[in-house]
Amino acid sequence: MIHAIAGVSGNTGRVAAETLLNAGEKVRVIVRDAAKGEAWKARGAEVAVADVTNAASLAAALKGADTAYLLLPPRVAPGFREYQLETGRALVAAVEQAQPKHVVFLSSVGAQHAAGAGPISGLYPVEQGLRAVNAEHPAVNVTFLRAGYFMENLGGSLGALAHGILPGFLPVDLPIDMIATVDIGRTAASLLREGGQGVQVVQLGGPGVTGNDAAAALTRLVGKPIQAVSAPTDQVVPTLTGFGMPADLAAMYQEMIEGIGTGHVSWEAGQRRIQGTTTVDTVLAGLLAGAQN
Repeated sequence: MIHAIAGVSGNTGRVAAETLLNAGEKVRVIVRDAAKGEAWKARGAEVAVADVTNAASLAAALKGADTAYLLLPPRVAPGFREYQLETGRALVAAVEQAQPKHVVFLSSVGAQHAAGAGPISGLYPVEQGLRAVNAEHPAVNVTFLRAGYFMENLGGSLGALAHGILPGFLPVDLPIDMIATVDIGRTAASLLREGGQGVQVVQLGGPGVTGNDAAAALTRLVGKPIQAVSAPTDQVVPTLTGFGMPADLAAMYQEMIEGIGTGHVSWEAGQRRIQGTTTVDTVLAGLLAGAQN
């Protein structure tokens, strides 16, 4: 069995490929630059060079693979929704052409909503497209791996630790299902080995973590008091654009944050749930160590 893995230059794809290789599975990594595949080739992986935004290129990389782990690569640039739609269409077309037996697609909590979830809503048409592929080609099983809030996203707030605060835009006592990217990669690998069953949704999160919980963890790690503080959501756009984020993407983030606060961005009832095992303390310790190197 050959597992084709995209996103190996990022966190989740890298962990998925490493986990499968360590288990003795055959892995084909999908990279945009052949040079980035050399280290994987040295580890025994097959390397396919493809652009995941191009249907023909990605289909060629998937051809002959039994399973595939796919995602929309992150991008910070104007026209983000258009990028999501175009890349999503290419991904769906590639799957329809190559027809692997099982596709695990990295999605998100809240992706069952076509609107009102900011950047997450851009995953909805991809899920619908892959559902249509399965309806037309039942041998192509599809699993939507809907992950909770990435713990690593807390890294964007660590620059304020010198002032003794952990800033955010949600109530500091609001529990949020968070997940470490290492758990996403390991779960993706497990699902690929497990095999698909038609179309299924797997929701991956952990115990709710509040801003206060994260601040308490940082207090333990840095050895001085850190306090979680919350700014009003109408400050999201000016804050993010001030850091260089395009205005359209910043507006989507505001919509997502507001959706989390209202409960619109939440798990879909009746779907399979898996709980991650990596704690926020572990992720924050790694982020702090990385910042010091």
